[in-house]
Amino acid sequence: MKLPDKIYNVLKWIALYVLPALATFVGTVGTAVGWNGTGVAVTIITATATFIGAIIGVSTVSYNRGKEQKDESNQ
Repeated sequence: MKLPDKIYNVLKWIALYVLPALATFVGTVGTAVGWNGTGVAVTIITATATFIGAIIGVSTVSYNRGKEQKDESNQ
């Protein structure tokens, strides 16, 4: 599965920066103010970040394999 560059970059930014920051924020603030379900929310956010990271990883492997095959055919 190869993702277009723009989608790859957006997903990477979300998975690496937005979701971990959001999970930390929700966990910290939720615990501080006693929100019920804080742990569940943090788990869902973290799982989403992990899932997006896996998609990005698969895309990267596919891209690199295609690049290697292209390089080998040009030799």
